[in-house]
Amino acid sequence: MTSTVNPTTAGAGGAREDAAGPAGARENQPAYGPPSAYPAPPVAPDRLTRLVDRVQARAPRWAAPLAVLGCVGGAVGFTLLTHPAAGSADGTPSCLVKLTTGLDCPGCGGTRAAWYLLHGNLGAAARHHLIFVFAVPFLLYFYVAWSARVVFGRRLPQLRITPTAVGVFLGAWLLFSVLRNLPWVPFSWFYV
Repeated sequence: MTSTVNPTTAGAGGAREDAAGPAGARENQPAYGPPSAYPAPPVAPDRLTRLVDRVQARAPRWAAPLAVLGCVGGAVGFTLLTHPAAGSADGTPSCLVKLTTGLDCPGCGGTRAAWYLLHGNLGAAARHHLIFVFAVPFLLYFYVAWSARVVFGRRLPQLRITPTAVGVFLGAWLLFSVLRNLPWVPFSWFYV
């Protein structure tokens, strides 16, 4: 590696500039480039991060799947106790989007669809939120596969979800959200 003194960029002390870049550049860093090219300095974790890391290190393997199951169980219990499908059509909606705009949001009807699914009425569930009914079996399988891997170390066959599949699903959900707000006859079936 050759070293030269550049009088135009050298400071008062005549700092040296070598072929890798200006004086003071680290050896494993590029001499010039965007700031993202330089590695970030290590950041010491704060107290909350250290606490979460300690709890996670000491928690048993089954704690995370049990916590998720508890959250889903709480949502199912709330749905069964409140009977969301019993509301009248002219009642005040609980959805903030529907209350303020009068339009069905992408999730409107999901709780009622869950209530009908829990009671075995697949047709009524699909009538309230078709995309939710489509997604439930996949979500259940993902949970079972994840739980089996975390708790028992068993690997169930994984469903391959490509970015294209995610894009198609989100596009279908967006299209469903638009179509369910159209007031014309073929689309008024989706209106909840």
